[in-house]
Amino acid sequence: MNPVTETPVTATPVPSDRYVVPGWFTRRVFNPIVAVLARRGISVRGSSELSVLGRTSGEWRRVPVNPLDFEGSRYLLAPRGATQWVRNLRAAGHGQLRVGRRTVAFGAAEVSDVDKVAILRSYLKHWKFEVGVFFDGVGPDAPDEQLLAIAPNHPVFRIATS
Repeated sequence: MNPVTETPVTATPVPSDRYVVPGWFTRRVFNPIVAVLARRGISVRGSSELSVLGRTSGEWRRVPVNPLDFEGSRYLLAPRGATQWVRNLRAAGHGQLRVGRRTVAFGAAEVSDVDKVAILRSYLKHWKFEVGVFFDGVGPDAPDEQLLAIAPNHPVFRIATS
């Protein structure tokens, strides 16, 4: 109870502002190659091109992502933290995933930190070779407590297609 107002205090999770800026090679070489391959129908280990409306420009912004299929649902996870695509997806609430000519529209709901643990573990099992450096030394075999401790730094969205 809040002693001033005598109303229950609810803890609203505040997303972390952590963002690991991609280096020159990632921005200028790796991501463009993966994006071009996705547009041409070649998915690298499940990668797709994400399109989401810019929150200030209103224009479609595109970036390669690694969607994760986990326990019957599909998720987008941001290894680098609160990236521009994360901020845009939070604002828009929907986007598109593309591989080749196949574009799938989806709605997105952000996952709470407590519910991220198993998703983070699965993501690291599948993608650690590529993104492990962004998880502060925490790997797929880490205890739940360690995964929970880093969960606020890695936004996760459950995506639902219509």
